[in-house]
Amino acid sequence: MSLGSQIAWDDTVLPFQLDKSDIRGRVARLDGVLEEVLAQHDYPPAIEALIAETALLTALIGQTIKLRWKLSLQVRGDGPCRLVATDYFAPGDDGTPARVRAYASYDADKLDPEGDPFPQIGKGYFAVLLDQGEGTQPYQGITPIAGGSLSSCAETYFAQSEQLPTRFALSFGRSQAPGTEAQWRAGGIMLQHMPKASPLMGGEGGTGEQGLLAADDILDGDEAEDWTRANLLLDTVEETELVGPHVQPTDLLVRLFHEEAPRVFDPQPVNFGCTCSADKVRQTLSIYSAKDIEKMTTEDGVVTADCQFCGAHYEFDPRTLGFEAEIAPDARG
Repeated sequence: MSLGSQIAWDDTVLPFQLDKSDIRGRVARLDGVLEEVLAQHDYPPAIEALIAETALLTALIGQTIKLRWKLSLQVRGDGPCRLVATDYFAPGDDGTPARVRAYASYDADKLDPEGDPFPQIGKGYFAVLLDQGEGTQPYQGITPIAGGSLSSCAETYFAQSEQLPTRFALSFGRSQAPGTEAQWRAGGIMLQHMPKASPLMGGEGGTGEQGLLAADDILDGDEAEDWTRANLLLDTVEETELVGPHVQPTDLLVRLFHEEAPRVFDPQPVNFGCTCSADKVRQTLSIYSAKDIEKMTTEDGVVTADCQFCGAHYEFDPRTLGFEAEIAPDARG
C-alpha cells in the first residue's frame, strides 16, 4: 500500500450498510485531528485516553445524524475526571469537512495520570446534546455512567433513549511508524440496527446494568439473529486493523462482513475546528451589568477570556461589554 492511500483515509468517517440485514455502520479514523485536539492542552495520559475515546465516539455518532449544526457529548462524573466535552459540527456544504473539538476538566491532585482512565470518572452521566441551530429547540438525552468504558455508555444511551441496538469497537493510543515521531491514532467501527419498535417500550425496565435497556430487550426473531451474527463478526476485528494505517477501511469491511454484503457510501472528511470568536464572547457577556463587568476587569484594565477548546485568548475594553456598554466594541487579542 502506498503512503498516499494511507493518508487518504486519515481523518475520515466512512458510512456503510450491511444489505443482508437492517444494520448500518460507520468506520472512523482520527489521526491528525486527534493530535490537534490534544495539543491544545498538556493533558496527562489518562485524560488523553478519555478525550480520544470521546472524540472518536463523537465523530462516529455525529455522522449518523441528519445534522444541520452541532452534536455534543458530555461525560460528567464525581471522580478525578470531572468533565469530558466534545463537539461535532456538521459540514457546511457537501464535500467540506466536518469539525471536531474537545477538552477535559480534572482534579490533578486526585487523578492517577497513568491509571485506568474510565474508573476515574466515578459516578455521573453520559449526555448527548443535539442543536440544529437557530429556530430549533435543542435536544438532550442522558444516561448514567454504566459498563466499563465510554463506548459502553454510548451503547446504553442508544438502547435506552433511542431504542436502537448499537455496538462500538474502538482502538486508540500513541503509535510510531519506523522513521516517524510517535503520534495519536484512533479508529473504530459503529454498528447500529435500523429503527423499530422495542418489545419493552413502555415497560418497567431492561436487562442491562441498573435496569437499563439492552439490545436483547429491543430485538427478537430474525432481527436478533442478524444482530448477533454481525456482532460476532465484529468481535474478530483486531486493534491494529481499526487504527490503520496499513488496512484501508474498505478492505476491513470486506474482511469482516463480506457475507453480509457491505455497501459503502461517500466518506466524510473531519478536521479539528473551533467556533469561538470575540463576538461570541461579547454575546455571552451581554447579560451582565456594568458593575458585574467591573468585577471581571483585571488590574491591567481589561476583561480576558480563554477558549477551553482551542486555547484562544481574548482581551476586551470593559466599557464595550455588557448591556450597559458605554462605547462601541473594539476587541484586542
